[in-house]
Amino acid sequence: MLAITPTEYGTGADVRNIAAACHARGIPLLVDEAWGAHFPFHPEPPTAAVRAGADIVVQSLHKAGGGLCQASILLLGGDLVDPVDLRLRLDLITTTSPSALLYGSIDGFRRHLVAEGEELIGRALDRVAALRERVAALPRLSVLGESIIGHDSVAEWDPLKLSVDVGELGLTGYQVRQWFEEEQKLTLQLGDSRRVVCSLSYADDDAAFERLYRGFATLANDPPEPDRPAPVVPPLEDLNLKQAMSPRDAFFARTEQVKDPVGRIAAEMVSPYPPGVPAVLPGERFNAAVVEYLRAGKAAGMTVPDASDPDLETFRVVAD
Repeated sequence: MLAITPTEYGTGADVRNIAAACHARGIPLLVDEAWGAHFPFHPEPPTAAVRAGADIVVQSLHKAGGGLCQASILLLGGDLVDPVDLRLRLDLITTTSPSALLYGSIDGFRRHLVAEGEELIGRALDRVAALRERVAALPRLSVLGESIIGHDSVAEWDPLKLSVDVGELGLTGYQVRQWFEEEQKLTLQLGDSRRVVCSLSYADDDAAFERLYRGFATLANDPPEPDRPAPVVPPLEDLNLKQAMSPRDAFFARTEQVKDPVGRIAAEMVSPYPPGVPAVLPGERFNAAVVEYLRAGKAAGMTVPDASDPDLETFRVVAD
């Protein structure tokens, strides 16, 4: 089983009980813990997946950690996955000329956090708690907090994620993220239909936190005029497309680009960010809800990095 936890918003699944359910059936659990490389080094963030019983865990050290971009590690736990089999499979897809810079940043991050991680992350958590309280006091801004635990299958939450709802300003998160870049010279992690998320870490000092607060204060007290419609997100069940062909057969089939793909079989993957999860996969049949969602999101500022037509005016489908 594959689980992706935590999310970009800091919400985390109940890995311990998921692992127990998998292991009771002899099934290994693979966790994509890209945003959780700092979890093992302080007791307050969510439980590290490998300590909660996951069999394979992948972490991206460049996200919440201190590694260079592409510096990732794979952790192995339990005895359901043969380490020799795992190594042989990795050999099929990894280079024989790895980057010493990446390896060095991985080991530098590990050493730094083992030696000083609890103190560094503790200071960051104190700064984030103070910042969260100050931003929550600003008019028409709502800040996600630990009250999210227990809702919608959220078992744990990473306080180092600052998720701010800007909907009451009449703005989308897409526009606010762009406003921060252009007006405040700050790059936020993401914007969605109504929120922005800031990924904060032990590397951010008091000056960085104060600069971020001033940006939110300016936004709350003097917001820009709305310049785009907010996309309507359909019920999630409407985005569950039916599989009509195998992904491989659809991807390698004879294809064409069409403006109206409703009812046609997709021959491409379309992954809007956030959350960076495919809304369409090869072999699935397009419906009207997913097409409207993608085009409305694109018009609002959503990033769609992998579509064959970056403007989403057409979609790649299996030719009739």
